[in-house]
Amino acid sequence: MSEVCNVALLGQKFMGRAHSNAYLKAARFFNLPRRPVMHTIVGLDLISLAPFADRWGWKNYSTVWKDVVRNPEIDLVDVSTPNYMHAEQAIAALSAGKHVACEKPLAHTLRDARAMRNAAQRARSRKTFVWYNYRRCPAVAFAYRLVKEGRLGRIYHVRACYLQSWGGPDTPLVWRFQKKYAGTGAHGDLNAHIVDLARFITGQEIVEVCGAVAETFIQERPLPVKDARASLPGAGPAKRPMGKSDVDDCVLFLARFKDGAIGSFEATRLATGNLNNATLEINGELGAIRFSLEDLNILWYFDNRDPKATAGWRRILCTSPGEHPYAGAWWSDGRLIGYEHTFINMVADMMAALADEEPIVPLPSFADAYETQRVLEAAMLASKHRAAVKLAEIK
Repeated sequence: MSEVCNVALLGQKFMGRAHSNAYLKAARFFNLPRRPVMHTIVGLDLISLAPFADRWGWKNYSTVWKDVVRNPEIDLVDVSTPNYMHAEQAIAALSAGKHVACEKPLAHTLRDARAMRNAAQRARSRKTFVWYNYRRCPAVAFAYRLVKEGRLGRIYHVRACYLQSWGGPDTPLVWRFQKKYAGTGAHGDLNAHIVDLARFITGQEIVEVCGAVAETFIQERPLPVKDARASLPGAGPAKRPMGKSDVDDCVLFLARFKDGAIGSFEATRLATGNLNNATLEINGELGAIRFSLEDLNILWYFDNRDPKATAGWRRILCTSPGEHPYAGAWWSDGRLIGYEHTFINMVADMMAALADEEPIVPLPSFADAYETQRVLEAAMLASKHRAAVKLAEIK
């Protein structure tokens, strides 16, 4: 039987469910060299915490994260709390000798991200991971393989966007719309993913943000119901209290890569008609690839060496065991996987890394995710100053 890895998960909301499901399922589909054990779930709301632990299979629960990360039984601390909490919790866990996984973006400020990277460098025997889980879509991992094999040749263009539509004027002022908690809005939440994908697939770093624009279209949002004051008896229905939204709703920027490719990146929560549409197209001298998260089993590939009479985009269904990354752990040809499987695939790769084995594709560490954070910072500075920003200036 494989060695166990006792996991403590900080956070029980949306990502708490996604991570819990991944820890619950990974050993059922992968032959893991270390088996994740769901030791302790940590949350703020004690009333909902016990039912959450029972439903998802956590053995223990707590509202005191500082005690949990010091628990000698814990091997891996998984941080899935709001962005502003990442640095304190991750650094404390590293100081306590734990391996650490952290949700993206790495932190809500570049300063905190730098502190996390430095803490990871000091804790040399500890491994760090960041949940850029879209790397674990079989189609994305296959695109990485094609580029690494030279199938695209010299890369000319990277064209990426992440479009959502849930952030309209009726959306409450949750933490994601407040700079003190999130750092940025759509930029850190969505551009972070596609910047990571671009860096990962191409193997190239961004060296300059050539220009950017950031816009906050909706500057006031209704307070969440639990924060709104009830109207006085007999006063009639009260107007719902509003609060200030001080993060971006949309950020677009242009970039230059180390080997000369140019890129465009766009993230927004106000792209009407788009639910969760992350797309990436990479054009090279010898070929091109195209991917959409809303059709995550498919990779489109164009081979520029085909005869012109028969050349065209090739639709590849990345579900064939033995041919496409991760597919062998799941179903037979043509049986599709979904969003939740990317988290399960990542847990499998983390367990391999913790056993000093190679993951199927590279895992983002704190140092890796810090490079994405530098790009995000450069884009915000480029927007603020209406000027190009070289990454060499972003330390």
